[in-house]
Amino acid sequence: MTKIDNKANIPSSKALLMEPIWGIDLGGTKIEAVVIEDKNTPNVLKRMRVPTEAEFGYEHIIQQIARLVEVITTEIGVKPSSLGIGTPGVLDPTTQLMKNANTTCLNGMPLKKDLEMTLGFPIKIANDANCFAVAEANMGVVKEKMPEAEVVFGMIMGTGVGGGLVVNGKIINGRQGITGEWGHNFLHRTGGECYCGKTGCVETIISGPALEKYYENMMGVSLPLENIIERYEDGSDEVAIETVKRLLKYFGKSVAGVINILDPDVIVLGGGLGNIDLLYSDGVWEVEKHVFNNRLETKFLKPTLGDSAGVFGAALL
Repeated sequence: MTKIDNKANIPSSKALLMEPIWGIDLGGTKIEAVVIEDKNTPNVLKRMRVPTEAEFGYEHIIQQIARLVEVITTEIGVKPSSLGIGTPGVLDPTTQLMKNANTTCLNGMPLKKDLEMTLGFPIKIANDANCFAVAEANMGVVKEKMPEAEVVFGMIMGTGVGGGLVVNGKIINGRQGITGEWGHNFLHRTGGECYCGKTGCVETIISGPALEKYYENMMGVSLPLENIIERYEDGSDEVAIETVKRLLKYFGKSVAGVINILDPDVIVLGGGLGNIDLLYSDGVWEVEKHVFNNRLETKFLKPTLGDSAGVFGAALL
C-alpha cells in the first residue's frame, strides 16, 4: 500500500460531519483513491494507491479496489455511501459490460455489478478521459479561467488519443458510451492499422508513439518525442521538422472536425502532447484553417490538475 499527500490525511471535524465524496482512478499499473470534502471544496481528506497487478486477473483487481476502500475507511472513520471510478475503458450502456479497455482482462466483464456486490453500495463508472474533462471543467483550469463556459471538450493526446465531453458541468456519455472518441475517426491512410481494427485513425497519426514511429521510419533511428520537439525548435533536424509539421497539419484537421460538430467554448489539452506549446499557437492556427466559420473563438487551455484530474473527476461522478 502506497500513501501519498500525508499532510492531508487527517480530516477536520467539520469535514467528517459532511458527506465526503470518493473517487478511484483505475489505471493499468496503479489504482488510486481519493476522498475529498465535497464537490465544491476539493480539500483532500485522504489519498492512497495500490498496484493494479492486472497480470493476476479480473478478480484480483476487484479485490485490490475493495482492499483500498477498506483501508481508507478504517483510517478516516468514514464509510462511503457511493463511489465514482474512472476506468481505461467504457461500460457499455446496453450490455453493462466493459469494452475498449487496454487492461484487457476488464473487457466483457460486468465491473459495475461485481463491484457493487463486493462493496455493498452504488458505483458510478466513466471513461478516464471523461473524468479528466469533468475535473478540469469543475475544479481545474476551466473553472479558474472560463467559469462561464457551458461546453467543454477534454482532449487526451498521449500514448493514445481520446476525449470527454462536459456540458454544464456534467459528462455526456452518449447512447453507446463512446462520446468524445475522436481518436478513432479516420484521418489519413498513412497512419496504418490501428489497434481498434480500423486503418488511419487519428490515434495512428498524432499520438506520441505514432509521431515517434513516423520519425524512426524517416530517419532510421528512434528518438523520444520530447527530443524531436527540441530538434524542431532549434532547426537542427530536417526529419524532426517534417514530423512536427505533420503533427500540426493533422492536429488542425482532426480538431476542426470536433469543433464543427460540438462547437465547444473550451478545449483542454491533456496527456503528454498537451505540454507542447506549439499546439496552442501554430496548432490553433492550423485548426482555424479548417473550421466552418470565418473565425475561431474556441479557447485552448492547458490543464492545471496534473495527474490528479482522473481521480478527482472520478469523485465528481
